[in-house]
Amino acid sequence: MTVRKLMARWRGNSKAKRVEIYNRWSMYSLTVMLPVVLLPSALLVLHRESPGSRGALIALTATVLLNSVLSVPLVRSALASQIRQTAIPVRLLAVHAVTTQLGIWLTLLLGPHTVGRPKDGITILIFQLTVWVVAPAIALRPRRMLLCGVPMLLLAVPPLAIGCESVAMAVGVVVGSLPGLVFAAASCRCASWVARTAWELDRAREDQSRLAVAEERLRFSRDLHDVLGRNLTTMALKAELAVQLARRGRPEAVDQMIEVQRIAQQSHREVREVVRGYRTADLGAELAGARSVLRAAGIDCRVEPGPDPAALPPLTQAVLGWVVREAATNVLRHSEAGLVAVRLRLEDRETVLEVTNDGVPAEPPTGHLPGSGLTGLRERLAALGGELDCERGAGGRFTLRAVLPVRQVDGSAELDEELEEELVR
Repeated sequence: MTVRKLMARWRGNSKAKRVEIYNRWSMYSLTVMLPVVLLPSALLVLHRESPGSRGALIALTATVLLNSVLSVPLVRSALASQIRQTAIPVRLLAVHAVTTQLGIWLTLLLGPHTVGRPKDGITILIFQLTVWVVAPAIALRPRRMLLCGVPMLLLAVPPLAIGCESVAMAVGVVVGSLPGLVFAAASCRCASWVARTAWELDRAREDQSRLAVAEERLRFSRDLHDVLGRNLTTMALKAELAVQLARRGRPEAVDQMIEVQRIAQQSHREVREVVRGYRTADLGAELAGARSVLRAAGIDCRVEPGPDPAALPPLTQAVLGWVVREAATNVLRHSEAGLVAVRLRLEDRETVLEVTNDGVPAEPPTGHLPGSGLTGLRERLAALGGELDCERGAGGRFTLRAVLPVRQVDGSAELDEELEEELVR
């Protein structure tokens, strides 16, 4: 896999996913890569201090490699328990703690014993405890972490006391290592908290988009209910009255059915007005709304000065308002943009609207299926003689460009009415 594909795959992830991957691999480097890289140096020092301590060399190598293998699923499961609230990997934590203690005990007991000079013992002890503290700090709450950490430190005192032949020295080393271990645990805990917060913000953004759509649907349903509820009830009553009059042979039945027909035609007009008001959009209001929504989501939105949207023909405002609305929705749902720029200008009797954001990968992610929103916009603009283009650029830039001929909306009133009917349909 080339570097370009790796970068495209990285940019294809959401910001929350990037934060999680970054933190997870940072912890892999501390629990897997660093121990494996430093193992040859530790073996060389241990062999130089005690050439005959083959058992200590084997014990140190076996436990370091075993802990490195365990750390991969352990760190992943610990992060998942913190981010996605899955089950805490209790068994893996227990096995990891046991192997860590085995590494400390076997290495110190089988290694060289030097009175008052526990240099190698201190290095081995602090190194293995630092590697151990990563996963529990992520998965466990501070109180549970304290309940696990105290026994681990106490169990490390006897082998260190034997190795340096001084209980006081061993206790001093363990106590002196506390600040570093606490700092390492706090750093890992904060890193996992950042990853969890990033995912919560990502889910909150998705919820915000869904709520906006649901609110608009609710508003539309209320408008339809207000328009149709009264009229349909009246039509039902008058139709029932007409049936009763017709059964009695009364001529008033015809008048009642004429009234039903009139109410039905009125209802049809009112529904069309509701749909027209729902589907048309004021360009100035859409620009202000897009700026407000994007800035609320932490995205800088800049609208460059251009012609006054209110001076454009109503149909031009409506069509370009749809473009702005769809572009802002796509940025919220599918992009990781930090900046959105909107440009409106007139070129040779054409109105041009460009919406650019910097949060789309140069290549679409694997399995990505295009939606129908842009297709619908392209069809609407084509009905008015316009066009809609999408362009991907370097640095994750994505430009949505809508071009609408002014002559299509500056003609006669008959043409305007025809186009408006087409848009409402």
